[in-house]
Amino acid sequence: ELLEWARSVAMQASLRATLECLKAFTTTDFRPDLPAFKVPTLIIHGTEDRTVPIDASARPTAQELGMSTLLEYKGAPHGLFATHKDQFTRDLLAFLAK
Repeated sequence: ELLEWARSVAMQASLRATLECLKAFTTTDFRPDLPAFKVPTLIIHGTEDRTVPIDASARPTAQELGMSTLLEYKGAPHGLFATHKDQFTRDLLAFLAK
Protein backbone atom coordinates (compact mmCIF):
# COMPACT_ATOMS: atom_id res chain seq x y z
CA GLU A 1 0.00 0.00 0.00
CA LEU A 2 2.79 2.43 0.92
CA LEU A 3 4.75 1.62 -2.22
CA GLU A 4 1.68 2.16 -4.39
CA TRP A 5 1.04 5.52 -2.73
CA ALA A 6 4.67 6.59 -3.22
CA ARG A 7 4.54 5.53 -6.87
CA SER A 8 1.36 7.50 -7.48
CA VAL A 9 2.87 10.62 -5.90
CA ALA A 10 6.03 10.27 -7.98
CA MET A 11 4.02 9.87 -11.17
CA GLN A 12 2.42 13.30 -10.66
CA ALA A 13 5.71 15.05 -11.40
CA SER A 14 7.64 15.11 -14.63
CA LEU A 15 10.72 12.94 -14.94
CA ARG A 16 12.91 16.05 -15.02
CA ALA A 17 11.34 17.45 -11.84
CA THR A 18 11.75 14.13 -10.06
CA LEU A 19 15.40 13.84 -11.06
CA GLU A 20 16.15 17.45 -10.12
CA CYS A 21 14.51 16.94 -6.72
CA LEU A 22 16.57 13.81 -6.13
CA LYS A 23 19.72 15.64 -7.20
CA ALA A 24 18.99 18.56 -4.86
CA PHE A 25 18.42 16.32 -1.87
CA THR A 26 21.57 14.28 -2.50
CA THR A 27 23.92 17.20 -3.16
CA THR A 28 22.68 20.04 -0.96
CA ASP A 29 24.19 20.54 2.47
CA PHE A 30 21.41 22.01 4.61
CA ARG A 31 23.54 22.31 7.77
CA PRO A 32 24.35 26.02 7.25
CA ASP A 33 20.60 26.73 7.40
CA LEU A 34 20.10 25.15 10.84
CA PRO A 35 21.05 28.24 12.92
CA ALA A 36 18.08 30.04 11.34
CA PHE A 37 15.67 27.74 13.19
CA LYS A 38 14.45 29.83 16.12
CA VAL A 39 11.34 27.85 17.06
CA PRO A 40 10.82 24.52 18.82
CA THR A 41 11.33 21.79 16.23
CA LEU A 42 10.06 18.21 16.32
CA ILE A 43 12.16 15.60 14.55
CA ILE A 44 10.62 12.14 14.14
CA HIS A 45 12.74 9.43 12.58
CA GLY A 46 12.70 5.66 12.29
CA THR A 47 15.69 3.69 13.52
CA GLU A 48 15.45 1.36 10.52
CA ASP A 49 15.25 4.06 7.84
CA ARG A 50 17.51 2.76 5.06
CA THR A 51 16.78 5.68 2.74
CA VAL A 52 17.97 8.38 5.15
CA PRO A 53 19.85 6.73 8.03
CA ILE A 54 19.11 8.24 11.43
CA ASP A 55 22.80 8.65 12.30
CA ALA A 56 23.35 10.71 9.15
CA SER A 57 20.35 12.97 9.56
CA ALA A 58 18.03 13.15 12.56
CA ARG A 59 20.53 12.64 15.37
CA PRO A 60 23.11 15.22 14.20
CA THR A 61 20.35 17.65 13.27
CA ALA A 62 18.78 17.37 16.72
CA GLN A 63 22.16 18.06 18.31
CA GLU A 64 22.68 21.13 16.13
CA LEU A 65 19.25 22.64 16.77
CA GLY A 66 18.89 24.36 20.11
CA MET A 67 15.17 23.84 20.57
CA SER A 68 14.59 20.40 19.12
CA THR A 69 12.84 17.26 20.27
CA LEU A 70 13.95 14.02 18.65
CA LEU A 71 11.58 11.07 18.74
CA GLU A 72 13.08 7.82 17.50
CA TYR A 73 10.63 5.14 16.42
CA LYS A 74 12.32 1.81 17.05
CA GLY A 75 12.19 -0.38 13.96
CA ALA A 76 10.38 2.21 11.84
CA PRO A 77 11.34 2.61 8.17
CA HIS A 78 11.41 5.62 5.87
CA GLY A 79 7.80 6.71 5.40
CA LEU A 80 6.86 6.13 9.03
CA PHE A 81 4.10 8.74 8.71
CA ALA A 82 2.23 5.97 6.89
CA THR A 83 3.50 2.86 8.68
CA HIS A 84 3.20 4.37 12.17
CA LYS A 85 0.46 6.90 11.46
CA ASP A 86 -1.37 6.62 14.81
CA GLN A 87 1.79 7.07 16.87
CA PHE A 88 3.01 9.82 14.52
CA THR A 89 -0.29 11.70 14.82
CA ARG A 90 -0.35 11.41 18.63
CA ASP A 91 3.23 12.63 18.93
CA LEU A 92 2.71 15.50 16.51
CA LEU A 93 -0.46 16.69 18.25
CA ALA A 94 1.20 16.44 21.67
CA PHE A 95 4.15 18.51 20.44
CA LEU A 96 1.86 21.15 18.94
CA ALA A 97 -0.15 21.35 22.17
CA LYS A 98 2.92 22.43 24.16
